[in-house]
Amino acid sequence: MKTTGERPFADPEAAARKLLELAGQIEPVQDGRIHIEKINAPFLFTLKASGPEFGAGLKFAIERGWLELHESGTYVRMLPSGEGLLRQ
Repeated sequence: MKTTGERPFADPEAAARKLLELAGQIEPVQDGRIHIEKINAPFLFTLKASGPEFGAGLKFAIERGWLELHESGTYVRMLPSGEGLLRQ
């Protein structure tokens, strides 16, 4: 029988905080934009998180006012409240 390991990003807040951490490591392009794939790829492939965990974390960060998602879905922008979390 195969057992599943612990999912550290199953909690949306933990996933959101990790997304902020990843976004903070990216050099923004025009107007503070961070292409979504720059945080999506490391979250999914390096950290081995799942798509639903990414979605829940992104939604949590947007609801808390930490990130702003462009209507096209191609980039995010870190908001001042999210930047404040990185300095803690």
